[in-house]
Amino acid sequence: MHHFQYKNNELFCEDVPVAEIATSVGTPFYLYSEATLTRHFEAFDRGFDGTDHVTCFAVKACSNIAILNLFASLGGGADIVSGGELFRALKGGVPAERIIYSGVGKTEAELSQGLDAGILMFNVESPLELDRLQKVALDQGKTAPVAFRVNPDVDPQTHAYISTGLAKNKFGISVEEALLEYVRARDMEGIDVRGVSCHIGSQLTQIDPFIEALRKLKQFVDRLEEEGISIDYLDLGGGVGITYEDEQPPHPHDYARAIKEELGDMNCTLVLEPGRVIAGNAGILVTQVQYTKVNTGGEKDKHFVIVDAAMNDLTRPSLYGAYHEIIPVTRGDGETQMVDIVGPICETGDFMARDRSLPVVQQDDLLAIMSSGAYGFTMASNYNSRPRAAEVLVRGDKFHVIRTRENFNDLIRGESLLETD
Repeated sequence: MHHFQYKNNELFCEDVPVAEIATSVGTPFYLYSEATLTRHFEAFDRGFDGTDHVTCFAVKACSNIAILNLFASLGGGADIVSGGELFRALKGGVPAERIIYSGVGKTEAELSQGLDAGILMFNVESPLELDRLQKVALDQGKTAPVAFRVNPDVDPQTHAYISTGLAKNKFGISVEEALLEYVRARDMEGIDVRGVSCHIGSQLTQIDPFIEALRKLKQFVDRLEEEGISIDYLDLGGGVGITYEDEQPPHPHDYARAIKEELGDMNCTLVLEPGRVIAGNAGILVTQVQYTKVNTGGEKDKHFVIVDAAMNDLTRPSLYGAYHEIIPVTRGDGETQMVDIVGPICETGDFMARDRSLPVVQQDDLLAIMSSGAYGFTMASNYNSRPRAAEVLVRGDKFHVIRTRENFNDLIRGESLLETD
């Protein structure tokens, strides 16, 4: 359920016409619904009522500090993977004690930053990272709270690029190696073993892989207890999918019910890292048609709709071949045409959709690219020296610019010409 609906053939975000926002801020822009973000967060979080847990939103999915602040106000935390994301989470008002630090390549500076902040836990992903973390902790006279990200070798049945739980993926360490590392960490000065972590992938549409991973983790925790190592936190990661086209992902409550049933009487606090399932369908990318054209000379004519959003604004279609529904902001008479919806970047791979049936549009019409709230703006770039788009949040009948559009001076900030002799 989201709050992007037609009223008298005009697309609204909550109680604000999308076209009105476009007139005010220009295009392209990302548009989020606060009511949808709140509804999705609470639907996920409340599924775990009655179980000790903390819901740490995956900042990589949607990192604007206004949105992180919203989740913090709802009792949420943050799952981060970089020093920049830690900075954002803290600026967004997320309490440090509700921040989990994941990622395979944390630098010494990033580890130090996390220790200074007093985060809940580092999810350690290699023996060398543990050694580095201990060094940083001892240098600062602190104790580092850790979990190891255990790779359960579970097939998440998702796109290869967003699968993270198989032995061939770069993430985590194997169960057998993890056992040795936990025993080693138990006896290390400056290290406090707090939990076990696992994350098998993103955009999962079935519950079974989650349950398989949890069963393996439970068996692993039993082995840790035999070694005299107790676990306070069990981090199950994120990965619940959303509907982009015809996917049928589990409802968050069904996911939560299955997890709680399998968890049984384990005496630990659950850590959950949802991202896409909360933000994905809570945001859209609004773009304006610049031109329509027809290329002739092939087996059949090829129709193009050229818009002002591009692969630097929304990478997923080019990177993953991902599907996003695209709808007109003003709904017409229903006549459709088979088109490629493309951007202005000098790459054939710059497309929003290929061979898509779209209502016939004209120059200057507005289109809404749906399900763009997760891995949309956060994956944006300045390729072709294009300023990044604005971000806008709607609350009821008002809209707020939560990130201004970049300008040309932003593009060259930090650059300088060489001085001449």
